[in-house]
Amino acid sequence: MRHFLDFEKPIAELEGKIEELRHLGDDGRLSIAEEVGKLQEKVTRLIRQTYSRLTPWQRTQVARHPDRPHFSHYVARLVEGFTPLAGDRAFGEDRAVVGGIGRFRGHSAVILGHEKGADTEGRLRHNFGMARPEGYRKARRLMRLAERFRLPVISFVDTPGAYPGVDAEARGQAEAIARSIETCLEIRVPFVAAIIGEGGSGGAVAIAAADRVLMLEHAIYSVISPEGCASILWRSGDKAEEAAEALKLTAADLERLGAIDGVVKEPLGGAHREPEAAIDAVGEALEAALAGLRAVDGGVLRAQRRDKYLRMGSLGLSG
Repeated sequence: MRHFLDFEKPIAELEGKIEELRHLGDDGRLSIAEEVGKLQEKVTRLIRQTYSRLTPWQRTQVARHPDRPHFSHYVARLVEGFTPLAGDRAFGEDRAVVGGIGRFRGHSAVILGHEKGADTEGRLRHNFGMARPEGYRKARRLMRLAERFRLPVISFVDTPGAYPGVDAEARGQAEAIARSIETCLEIRVPFVAAIIGEGGSGGAVAIAAADRVLMLEHAIYSVISPEGCASILWRSGDKAEEAAEALKLTAADLERLGAIDGVVKEPLGGAHREPEAAIDAVGEALEAALAGLRAVDGGVLRAQRRDKYLRMGSLGLSG
């Protein structure tokens, strides 16, 4: 059953009418094809109008849509022979960050990313994509493995943020994130990241400080969630919509600010409506980005990547 967001209610009503008509036509006595066709055209127009004027808060809702494709869906469609590698070799395994080796478009690569889980059981198993320190230490281990064997790194970012629990803080959450960012900036192999849903805080940057950062059209990328920002500035989560506007967290805003390198267009109505088309579009964008990096010397890649993020810091990306 399709999940509709609050602002999609008019679309839901029209699609509900289409389903009713189709059921009426199942007995063979009624011909409803023409009426269904008219309603379907109206649905398409309404979706186009709605999604052409989404607010930052509405884009946040789309980025969090439960039917939006997750890391596991991208790997299943884009990566051949994926072999997951577990553990940080220090404490344990964190399923919020998944990584391993596979073949992307005929080339071996290290693939890693946040996994939120697609159902209740999966979300609990993957801790809703919120990694603990061992998740980021595993990411570091895999990035170093990629450097050792001269493999490109591809990361898929989709997290509300790093896990804020006491146990995570006790095991060095801040240090693990900082070290992961440091490793992103140090490795001498091509590195491309894709923001596919939520890019929340340091938990996202920890595996996204790449040579090229791509972002899906309706994804978000921000230093803090709108709710978190509202609770700090206004002491109320009711101001989340205003916070989303102020944070400049949309793909269009971030491309204009120079914080990302490209926006990948989503199918009409968002990636959740046509997951395979969205995944294929990301795959094409990743391949194009990697093609321009493969021939560059590792030392040059490292220097250019570090300079890129130093420039961002000096500009002060505050909008």
